[in-house]
Amino acid sequence: MDKILEGLVSSDHSVPVKRAIVKKVVEAAEKEVTEEQCHALFTLTTRLILLGEDAFQRQIGIQVLEAYARYHRPEFEHFFTKDFALTLLQQGYAHLDRKDPAVIDYIHCCLRLLISCPSVLEIFAVIQVEVLRMVCERPEPALCAHLSSLLSDFVQCLPRDKSGVLFCQQLVRTISYFHCFASQEQELREYVGQVTKVSTLLQNIWKADPATLLPSLQEVFAIISSTDSSFDPSIALASLVQHIPVQMITVLIKSLTTDNNVKDASMTKALCRMIDWLSWPLAHHVDTWVIALLKGLAAVQKFTILIDVTLLKIELVFSRLWYPIVRQGALAVLSHMLLSFQHSPEAFHLVVPHVVHLVQSLRTDGLSTSKAFLLQFTELIHCMMYQYSGFPDLYDHILEAIKDLPKPEEEKIKLVLNQSAWTSQSNSFASGPLKQLGKSETGKTGLVNLGNTCFMNSIIQTLFMATDFRRHVLSLHLNGSNTLMKKLQLLFAFLAHTQRAAFAPKTFLEVSRPPWFNAGSQQDCSEYLRFLLDRLHEEEKTIQVLESVKPKMASLVDTNGKEPTAQSSPQDAEESSLTPAEVKPEDDGRTLTEKMFRGKLITGIRCMQCNCISEKGEPFTDLSLAFCPSATSQGGPQPEGPSEEPKGLCQGSVNGGSEISEPGPAPAPASNINDVPVTNEPPLSVPDLVNYFLAPEILDEDNAYFCEKCSSLQRAERTMKVVSAPEYLILTLLRFSYDAKCHVRRKILDNVTIPPLMRLPVHAPSMATQCSSSSSSPLQVDSPESSENLAKKLKPSREEEEKERIHGAEEMNGDDEILSVPYVLSSVVMHSGISSESGHYYSYGRNINGADGTQHTANHLALNEDVGNGQGECSLSTCSALPIPPEQRDTVSNGGQEARDWLLFNDSRVTFTSFQSVQNITDRFPKDTAYVLMYRKQELPGQNINRGLVAKGMRPSAEPPLQKELLDAIIKDNKLYLQEQELNARTHALQAPSSSSSFRPNGSDDNNPPGSCGPSGGGGGGGGFNTISRLVF
Repeated sequence: MDKILEGLVSSDHSVPVKRAIVKKVVEAAEKEVTEEQCHALFTLTTRLILLGEDAFQRQIGIQVLEAYARYHRPEFEHFFTKDFALTLLQQGYAHLDRKDPAVIDYIHCCLRLLISCPSVLEIFAVIQVEVLRMVCERPEPALCAHLSSLLSDFVQCLPRDKSGVLFCQQLVRTISYFHCFASQEQELREYVGQVTKVSTLLQNIWKADPATLLPSLQEVFAIISSTDSSFDPSIALASLVQHIPVQMITVLIKSLTTDNNVKDASMTKALCRMIDWLSWPLAHHVDTWVIALLKGLAAVQKFTILIDVTLLKIELVFSRLWYPIVRQGALAVLSHMLLSFQHSPEAFHLVVPHVVHLVQSLRTDGLSTSKAFLLQFTELIHCMMYQYSGFPDLYDHILEAIKDLPKPEEEKIKLVLNQSAWTSQSNSFASGPLKQLGKSETGKTGLVNLGNTCFMNSIIQTLFMATDFRRHVLSLHLNGSNTLMKKLQLLFAFLAHTQRAAFAPKTFLEVSRPPWFNAGSQQDCSEYLRFLLDRLHEEEKTIQVLESVKPKMASLVDTNGKEPTAQSSPQDAEESSLTPAEVKPEDDGRTLTEKMFRGKLITGIRCMQCNCISEKGEPFTDLSLAFCPSATSQGGPQPEGPSEEPKGLCQGSVNGGSEISEPGPAPAPASNINDVPVTNEPPLSVPDLVNYFLAPEILDEDNAYFCEKCSSLQRAERTMKVVSAPEYLILTLLRFSYDAKCHVRRKILDNVTIPPLMRLPVHAPSMATQCSSSSSSPLQVDSPESSENLAKKLKPSREEEEKERIHGAEEMNGDDEILSVPYVLSSVVMHSGISSESGHYYSYGRNINGADGTQHTANHLALNEDVGNGQGECSLSTCSALPIPPEQRDTVSNGGQEARDWLLFNDSRVTFTSFQSVQNITDRFPKDTAYVLMYRKQELPGQNINRGLVAKGMRPSAEPPLQKELLDAIIKDNKLYLQEQELNARTHALQAPSSSSSFRPNGSDDNNPPGSCGPSGGGGGGGGFNTISRLVF
């Protein structure tokens, strides 16, 4: 029979004839055949299978072998022995190499025919040893794929125990040598299919024996982390990722990122090669693992690796977006890399040149998934252009290409950026101080307490939360200058863009501290605010004078770049004829401080004898509000005035003390303050104090007024009215009073209700008849104490004079038009303490939403309804609170989104809070009282209260782009910060933890007094930045 078959194969008969004869030979297998004939047939068919000249011969060999082996199994068992199998695996067959896939296929076929024979067990044992040897020889993908098919069908051939672990490791390493040099699609498909077979084998082994998984993954990392330049592992390793259980991500990433034996160079190589895996077409979860490793490295502060890898691979990741089969995973990795790389625009600018081309391709490729992908991609680009604005030359063509696509809201962009930064990654792998290094969930930056500097920190945060002022400061062109405004601009830029949880304003403290402030001592924040604004104003005025004296022909571009700024009275502008060359005509040479914070008061004095009226205008940057006499205890201390104390202690400054409460029992003054009789009267409100400030005052007896018309001292009435409302109204509550009996200064702890909405009566100046020469004199800017002199006043007490006073007031008001200017609360500075010699400052700031920083429509409706509801002139002439719209009131009470509209700035700590907490702070913590308040003027629809300031650009509609000098400084500091954090993390990792340190997360401060001092309180400068107590000099 073998001779017939051999002659048939070598004959010239047609294929149909040959098939018919072969069929007869196969049918003859059922008949009895001698052992010699069977052996001859098995030898012949083996030669046809392994050495056949064409597929037809190999097919004939397989058909005849299977037929005769099935009916003559004992004979086939004697033919295919373990020795024969070993010879095939070690030496091959005739001239056929042992590494030819045909050898593995032949053995695979024979094992199927012998599966029920006892001798097959011996063959399995031989194959177990040989396959381990074979994978150690790094077989080609084709041979490895055929071997994988054999082992998948006959798992008995797989090595066991330690040999099984070694086999998996060697098979992983073999995959790393699977390089593809094919250029045709069919060849590429074959290559991918071969790799898939091998990876599927490993998956099955891992499932059957989980003990082999971790050593296999360790081998993967050892391969991809190799720094040997002569070896570049294949991206075929990506095929293994999809078979790793996702649940193991946390354990594996922790093992990798916290292993001190893994060098930075090795981790960098590993991460780069994992990113290369994004090119593998059939691998799932590669993006998940890459992002997990990026986050893990960020959590342990290995920022150097992240920076190097991002800059090295960002363009490659972007290039994967062109290929639909891998673009979704590539976009996920690209998004994370760009959004987390927030210390510098370098990474984003590497891909900017390719954005427009990709957008155009996505629009025209005709794929159904491209539209949704384009929306995701443009959202990422908008986030990055928002983060690194100020490059119109780079972004203009991008904006033009995506102008018709939706743009995400600013709040969403801020949230995405805040959650994506490296420093915001939660670190579950470390303990102690390393757990909290990034910003709080608010996304705002705190200020480090440099030693009793909470007075400065609270004021800086208050000014920073004044949206219009901040945006104007950041938009000034001050390159090359060394002014205080430049220092403030740089500080604002850091607060807005630094990655630090808290910034240390050392330089700004040195240049802005008043000369009479002792370093390391507690100071009065109100006094500091007044000094700071005055310095900024005088400095800018000086620059304007210097610019104005330059010859017009020699005037070049101002290197200081001062933008004229806003808010003094028209009389001030007329008095000053010094205007810088670049000041716009409508700015009238006013400084930014004037435009933002300066208003104008007119003080009128009417002689009760001749009714002659004398008026004088006085500018102000803040109003100092004294408490009504009835608000304090009978015969107790009265609010102190500047006329009764030295200039350095004006307005109840808190000088000479420490932020730390004095040890020991409370001093006697505190008990006296708390002995104020309790009444059923409602608590005072801010409008009450404003109305008391503006109320008329009788001048008589020792304080009588010298009337020029009467040429003698006369009883007179003094009134004050606001004639120019500032953009930001600053109110200081005079809480520190002087006790004449004990000769000490004490704090008035009375609670004051703070309305979120308030209206201020503003009088339009009239041409009243004036008889005093002082009324016609030019308006002079008084000393900082001038407004305080207006605070200490005595109410008229004679009823018989009331009628005459009212008549005189009507004459002084004349035909003045009274505008009820609405204001919304922006910030509140709180003082925590019971005396002026000790305490702590912290502040609340309104977290204004929206690109333009304007209030909600509900607020406008409430203001419109209140102003235009037919109230009489009498109510318009007084300051009053405006009601909160019902829908917002419900939101506040229910703890909804409004509960996150306020922020608590407590030195280094910044937390979300609610306006309800602001209002109730004194009820919950009696020593914590409002001290300085800042209200922002509101523009009503259809009512030009701001007198054209909005039209003149006084309210920028969005955050200005960072100028290059500021951006460079921030990038430099962000890199330094990342290096500091990485160094700290490595230091802690090398040190054995001696004790566990507790951590207080950035949560709500509503349950604890914000003003408490110590490591966990705001005064400590901790909670989110470090756990080291502040330094006290």
